Amino acid sequence: MCAGSVRTRKASIQGQKTLKTPTLGVRSAVTVAFTASAVLAGGLFAGQAYAAPAVPTITAQGGFVMNNGTGATLYGKTADTRRSTGSTTKIMTAKVVLAQKGLNLDAKVTIDKAYSDYIVAKNASSARLIVGDKVTVRQLLYGLMLPSGCDAAYALADKFGTGTTRAARVKSFIGKMNTEAKNLGLKNTRFDSFDGIGNGQNYSTPRDLTKLASSAMKNSTFRAVVATKSTQQKVTTKTGGYRYMTWTNTNKLLSTYSGAIGVKTGSGPEAKYCLVFAATRNGKTVIGTVLASSSERTGRPTSRSCWTTASRSNPGPSSRTGEPEGRAGAPRRRPALRARLRAPRTPGARPRRSAAAAPAAAGTQPPGRRS
Repeated sequence: MCAGSVRTRKASIQGQKTLKTPTLGVRSAVTVAFTASAVLAGGLFAGQAYAAPAVPTITAQGGFVMNNGTGATLYGKTADTRRSTGSTTKIMTAKVVLAQKGLNLDAKVTIDKAYSDYIVAKNASSARLIVGDKVTVRQLLYGLMLPSGCDAAYALADKFGTGTTRAARVKSFIGKMNTEAKNLGLKNTRFDSFDGIGNGQNYSTPRDLTKLASSAMKNSTFRAVVATKSTQQKVTTKTGGYRYMTWTNTNKLLSTYSGAIGVKTGSGPEAKYCLVFAATRNGKTVIGTVLASSSERTGRPTSRSCWTTASRSNPGPSSRTGEPEGRAGAPRRRPALRARLRAPRTPGARPRRSAAAAPAAAGTQPPGRRS
């Protein structure tokens, strides 16, 4: 998937030269990450020595950001409007699993053919679990949250629901998700699925999802999983041997925004593109959500340079390298390459897709595919 088109507007910051902050149209989870970075870059990490910058502009239909330490609202756009959530639902799936009493993360779950049949029938994102393999609960959590595996979600719901039939166990698990939402005070949230592929009653709001993620991030296992860019897991096969499963996180913010620590992407025909995100800089953590970002066919690699510009509006050392903000993690381009990327596209020509904008092998999917 290619990144969305970028339009810019100027924002002046006291004591600095005029900078540009991005207004982003989103075509993929990658570009939703750009949208999130625009919100984060809009002064949310600014020090007290800086005047408040202009409010960031996003094309997503809803957004919300808060200070994770104080709960103070930092940004909001239709923050309490109910919308389809896509695979950001899986934050609650993981939270319910991790809340089980006496949870053994190393307990093994046998992969049933029903899980594989489900993802085929639903055209759903997959962790590519193999029927008959024995996968630990911990590994299923990685398969759930990194490639956004709906097969992993099904396996966990089947494992931790109660009942004598699979259908009863799944229904029970979804009930636990709704009970947890009620306990957290999420008044505009309801689940009718374990993975976000709902039946018309799977919804939340940017504010509620942000609060959910904030609560989930209190769990050390959850934090470790959602901060992982990629992992290779050794699983037991049905014949007693083993194989390695490699999963890459669909959340590209982890690789492109210094200080990003999670949490989950989502997409679907109704949900469009969604992202729940968190980042820590200089001891401050912000957490937020963007929902229902629209697709645009004019994506170009220049989104990366706009990302770098946005990062430079955040004072303070980078958490990755100690370099001035806006340089750490940003690729240095040769002058000729920069000029080529900035050149206007010839009318009628197809936009070139960068490697960074390509979909992950398993996980990041267009809205026609549910993840």
